[in-house]
Amino acid sequence: MKIITNIIAITQKELQGYFASPLALSIATIFWLISGIFFIFILFGEKGIIQSVALQEQLGNTVPVDIVYEFMQIFFNTIASLTLFILPILSMGLYSEERKSGTIELLATSPIFNWVVAVGKLIGVLLFFITMIMPIFLYEAIAFQAANPPISLQVPLLAHLGLILMAASMLSLGMFISSLTESTIFSAIMTFTLVVILSILDAISNLCGGTIGEFIGHFSLLRNYGDFVRGIFDTSNLMVFISYIFLGIFLTSQSIEILRFTRK
Repeated sequence: MKIITNIIAITQKELQGYFASPLALSIATIFWLISGIFFIFILFGEKGIIQSVALQEQLGNTVPVDIVYEFMQIFFNTIASLTLFILPILSMGLYSEERKSGTIELLATSPIFNWVVAVGKLIGVLLFFITMIMPIFLYEAIAFQAANPPISLQVPLLAHLGLILMAASMLSLGMFISSLTESTIFSAIMTFTLVVILSILDAISNLCGGTIGEFIGHFSLLRNYGDFVRGIFDTSNLMVFISYIFLGIFLTSQSIEILRFTRK
């Protein structure tokens, strides 16, 4: 019970810090603006899906097109690309700021388990990210209410779940990198580099081919995320994301544990 209380307290502290941070709020504002522009452009733009389908119908193409499904594929892949730039910035200060201010020594020597601190910090930044993507639900509710036939809730719910899991994976790994340096800029650059590599493992697997290529591709963030966006729930995709999340937490706790011994 005490562990849960500590996690909640750390989560609240981190979340309050993000909502009080001009940088974090600026990032959220930019995300809302860009995602809204892409939403309108992809769905209603001159070269958007609705106009493309209307043009195909005028040309006599009678093949039915699921506009909502096609939109979900394009829009959520675009959002995934956008998060590659945003998440490293959100995670860069999780521990780097603690190192810079010297408070990380208090964390390292505190009676609270290192993994408890890491979990609290991760939940805090993840909750802030979830608040960032909440307007997307509003966009979809407005745009899809007139869909005929009505859209199955499974597709958008799984897409959002996949986005949150992928974000949690990136933030967890970014948290570990943040625990290694007091430079927030270096932390953001290294996190961005890592998540890009993990995202293009699918392309690397295609180059390798065979069993090895398939094994490498299995760990691709974008491949596992793509299945969720397509409305496919596979436990193997879920386990990959959970593995990344736990790996980041474990490595972070070990990083702080090493600091505890080096400062004695």
